[in-house]
Amino acid sequence: MADSSNPEKKEVISPQGIVAPVPSQPAGSEVDGTAPSDQQNVTTDLMKKLLSKYQSKINKELNLPQEAQQESPAKISSQEYLEFKEAYLPKHLSIYEQLCNMSEKILKVAPPKPLEKDIKESIEICHLNITPEGATSLAYVGPLVVTLFGLFFSLFILNSLFFMLFSVTLGLTLLIVLRQMPLFLANNWRMQASNQMVLCVFYVVTYMRHTSNLELAVDFASEHLSGPLALDLKKVLWDVETEKYENVRESLDAYLETWRKWNMEFIEAFHLIESSLFESSESRRLDLLDKSLSVMLDETYEKMLHYAQNLKSPITMLHMLGVILPILGLVILPLIVSFMSSVKWYHIATIYDVIVPASVYFMGKSILSKRPSGYGDTDISKQNPELKKFRNIIINLGGAEIVMSPLIVSVLVGVTLVMLALSPLYLHSIGFPDFGFYGDPPAFKFLGYKESLKTGEEVGPFGLGASIISLFFPLGLGLGFGLWFKLRSKNVIKIREDTKKLEAEFASALFQLGNRLGDGLPAEIAFGKVAETMEGSKSGLFFQIVSNNIRRLGMSVEEAIFSPKVGALAAFPSKIIESSMKVLTESSKKGPKVAANALLNVARYIKEMHKVDERLKDLLSDIISSMKSQINFLSPVISGIVIGITSMVTSILGRLTDQMSTIQQSTDTGAATGFAGIAGLFEEGMPTFWFQIIVGIYVVQIIYILTILANGIENGADKLNERFMIGRNLIKSTVLYVVVAFFIMVSFNLIAAQIMDATLSLGG
Repeated sequence: MADSSNPEKKEVISPQGIVAPVPSQPAGSEVDGTAPSDQQNVTTDLMKKLLSKYQSKINKELNLPQEAQQESPAKISSQEYLEFKEAYLPKHLSIYEQLCNMSEKILKVAPPKPLEKDIKESIEICHLNITPEGATSLAYVGPLVVTLFGLFFSLFILNSLFFMLFSVTLGLTLLIVLRQMPLFLANNWRMQASNQMVLCVFYVVTYMRHTSNLELAVDFASEHLSGPLALDLKKVLWDVETEKYENVRESLDAYLETWRKWNMEFIEAFHLIESSLFESSESRRLDLLDKSLSVMLDETYEKMLHYAQNLKSPITMLHMLGVILPILGLVILPLIVSFMSSVKWYHIATIYDVIVPASVYFMGKSILSKRPSGYGDTDISKQNPELKKFRNIIINLGGAEIVMSPLIVSVLVGVTLVMLALSPLYLHSIGFPDFGFYGDPPAFKFLGYKESLKTGEEVGPFGLGASIISLFFPLGLGLGFGLWFKLRSKNVIKIREDTKKLEAEFASALFQLGNRLGDGLPAEIAFGKVAETMEGSKSGLFFQIVSNNIRRLGMSVEEAIFSPKVGALAAFPSKIIESSMKVLTESSKKGPKVAANALLNVARYIKEMHKVDERLKDLLSDIISSMKSQINFLSPVISGIVIGITSMVTSILGRLTDQMSTIQQSTDTGAATGFAGIAGLFEEGMPTFWFQIIVGIYVVQIIYILTILANGIENGADKLNERFMIGRNLIKSTVLYVVVAFFIMVSFNLIAAQIMDATLSLGG
């Protein structure tokens, strides 16, 4: 069967924004419009008159001035594609584009010859408006600016050799990262696109079963997909409209070549689809379409199997280097800062709150970049404007609906708790009188500021009360960000979960609907019959809404399903269900038998996809459960225990230093010199107040990063579920960390106080 994908028209966009169809030039016509024969000349004049007539009507309907119709077209373009690109291209890419273009003007650097081809290919994949020279220029200009600024700040303001070395290291790291940035962005784009590939083949095959037209099938898939792959398919059609390629097959083949190194099964599936266009036998055509989806599903499962097998070693390494070793390293830090006066809290903060989280993040992104294609969900609130309000907090008061931004709640909670955590600093600055507790004399102080033995300045706060209050800092960060992510996604994720329940049972519902249509029942009646049969289920509710809209509101089947206000899809926003219903309405135009067969095949495809999806989840279950245990239990509990030990060690060293000073003052000169030498081994150390804040920030960061990694491995590029999981894990794990740290800190300090009192009383 021949391919009918050759375009017959373009869109011309005038400066006034008028979009009008321009017929193709007749064969044999010249560029200036003159025809070789009188007949062709008459035809051309007639076409111009018709175009002018209808353009004038459009201007009148849009209330545009009559002069608009006299303007010549500015350019040939696809307004739909440009709008789609503007809506779906990530905003951070625009910032990267601006930085690259700015750097190219400052210092133009040509990329290395071996990398030039890869950089150019990556730029095209991401649809970036930059040149390879711009990307390479940023890789040198950016690190140079950061390094020079860091050296100036470290040398003249901080006077710190540590931060000078850190600035140089940061600059070299940025040089490596920015040189690879186009490749990194392309890999990220591929991962998001590959997550929709199974659905892409499903949509194309589903459409071509009843209408053998490749161009319409690709357009159908681009409408129902989201993210990068939908943008890529729009680009395929756009290249045909602008005559870059003669037909959609050539444009599609050129696009598929970009996936040759990454996803051969996607190419094989589309080649089978294209081959079906040339089959004269209907049965062989349908077999090729079925085979294309089977190839995609089987290869996806096989690649995910290998990915799951190869994932255990990188995840173990990430867990050890990024989580276990840094946390265990915290145990010896109190001793380091107690015996080394040159080590300050901001040195540890730089290592634990900047270097380690950044390293873990890039290791995790490297693991995710190797993930094969799978199944990905999208943020339905982005696809359906009616659902955008569910990103906010919705309060019903007496029938009135109050919508409040989650940002207000998260900022209020976060700022309040963080300010409370820093209250010991404010209290000390205003001269708040310190007090002790537990015992006589009291073993602990509330603030615990003391005079430095070396500088004579006040240092602290070392008090147990200040250490406990500092726990509100990570609690404020965790609850603040957690509430923002959770409240922003909670309502939307609930709608999607209801939709997923419908998708899980929708295949059997489609079987029943297809059988009813096959029996000769009209679609208007078939929906009501299936709704009665499946009463009490999500599918039954969906079909009941359609039936009620038809019977009570007098709608057509298409309106009853797709109406943006009262349609069934408004209550269950699902691309799979929407595409199934589109197939129903399109195929029903060819008769109930065609519609019945189409629905039965869609139901079979959905069941096959669901089966493979469950097998993929089973493959990754061990790794995902291990990562969830790290996020929800191991990381916060181990960190909380470390804080308790740190507080105890700091308390013991502090009391030993104070006792040595007391003994030194009450003994003769020779003994005092000996005690001074022993006391000199100890420094004031780092207050648990600051140490806990550093560790608390690290805990919040590592939970955030591990959640992104776990969601990426399990669900691919699913931003909605990622936000929901981040919100839930940040709240739960941060609260667990604070509770464990509080109880360990209090209990260990009480035990240490009793031991110290007993030891000192025996010594006395």
